[in-house]
Amino acid sequence: MLHVCIEFMLFTYNLRAPCTLYRAPKLIIMGLKIQLKELSRLGYTDPVARSLVVNIVSKHCKYDTKENVIQTLEAILREPQSFWENEIWSKLAYHFSPREEQKTFTVYELRKQSLNFKTYGGKFIESLPKQQMELAMRLPVSLQGALMPDAHAGYGLPIGGVLAVENAVIPYAVGVDIGCRMALSIFEEKSVFVRRYAHQIKEALKEYTHFGMDGSLTFEQEHEILDDERFNATSLLKKLQGKAVHQLGSSGGGNHFVEFGELNLNENNCTGLPAGNYLALLSHSGSRGLGFEIAKHYSRLAREICKLPREAQHFAWLDLDSELGKEYWLSMNLAGDYAKACHERIHINLAKALGIKIVTTIDNHHNFAWKEKLFDGREAIIHLKGATPAHLGEPGIIPGSMTAPGYLVCGKGNTESLNSASHGAGRAMSHEKAKENFTQSALKKMLSSAGVSLIGGSVEEAPLAYKNIEKVMDCQKELVDIHGQFVPKIVRMNKE
Repeated sequence: MLHVCIEFMLFTYNLRAPCTLYRAPKLIIMGLKIQLKELSRLGYTDPVARSLVVNIVSKHCKYDTKENVIQTLEAILREPQSFWENEIWSKLAYHFSPREEQKTFTVYELRKQSLNFKTYGGKFIESLPKQQMELAMRLPVSLQGALMPDAHAGYGLPIGGVLAVENAVIPYAVGVDIGCRMALSIFEEKSVFVRRYAHQIKEALKEYTHFGMDGSLTFEQEHEILDDERFNATSLLKKLQGKAVHQLGSSGGGNHFVEFGELNLNENNCTGLPAGNYLALLSHSGSRGLGFEIAKHYSRLAREICKLPREAQHFAWLDLDSELGKEYWLSMNLAGDYAKACHERIHINLAKALGIKIVTTIDNHHNFAWKEKLFDGREAIIHLKGATPAHLGEPGIIPGSMTAPGYLVCGKGNTESLNSASHGAGRAMSHEKAKENFTQSALKKMLSSAGVSLIGGSVEEAPLAYKNIEKVMDCQKELVDIHGQFVPKIVRMNKE
């Protein structure tokens, strides 16, 4: 443990004795005896500067000599700007020479007319998400777009919106839950397992999953992502590494879930497994606080340097050739890998707890951005805001609701949809409207009639708050082929 002791032995007054002058005050830091008058002679006269010296020296100069420390303190006073980028001394340097960030910005005009975009299942989509997509297609960087049949209103790009832009990335078009994804694990066991061992599954879900903004699992998690060197790439990522360690293997709130169910695989399916009935585990979650903080930070910076009309401010972008653009791209990819790691830990933990073996896992992001070539050969950045990648031969998962089946699909590589499909059934009601229309007792009846057990959850996620998954799937036959059907049986969600 580092010990810091500051001795203030100045004049003291005693009513029964004359004033006494004690020896000069000293600053004692891990054996370095630096008198306060020495700091004063150097120019460290105000309490803030001295406090910074105490904190920095005690934390980082454990094995340094007094002479080296004094020389560094003198150098900082002479030329504080040269220490702005110093990992140890930057805070002290900023104290003497605050860094004035010169933010240059560019004002952009929108196109007068929206570019055309492909809409799937338009009759099931309300007007607001269509208007949001039209606005996105008026951006000067936009190249191509598509709207999936599960689309509903979002911030900036609608949920279910897919947008291709030129050499730029739009943080809000990726979303605040960077790398949110579905993951489906298939086990050796047949689906009868979920009925025979329902009690054990429920207990495992209670003990080995955690939902919500706060807290974490009660046992330590390990994964190579925690030691990823990208956490040292920016000061923001360094600060967020501890949060990533704390939240690994946990899930968010809202419509995030972990559920066991029955998977019926078709012949010649994309898993390579024989057709039949299997026990499966499906999870939906993202990059937790790590992704949220990255999104918040770079969305703010994008709005500061990319000035758009008020109605389009959430579409502010970062040029990928700029330092900020490169920072966000690296951070976004780290958050995506972290989201994948969270799902891996969830599935490994539950499989181990139940003594069952995972045969294969299928997963992919639906809040992300990729570099891809369009049908005409132009390179673009494809943003998927709540849309499933559906390149030719690519497997994916499209869930329904707690009482409706989800589907294991394989992409057809449709270029008009930017190789994408829906990421679920999509909301038919807002969260507020769902709370107004459903009660807990009504929710329990719906679940009971469908033979589904729910741990946690809320009326906001009631099955009738979502669109009919069969109609949604019917609208995207040219985007994906169905290779299997997943039926939820035991569901764990956040209780809100």
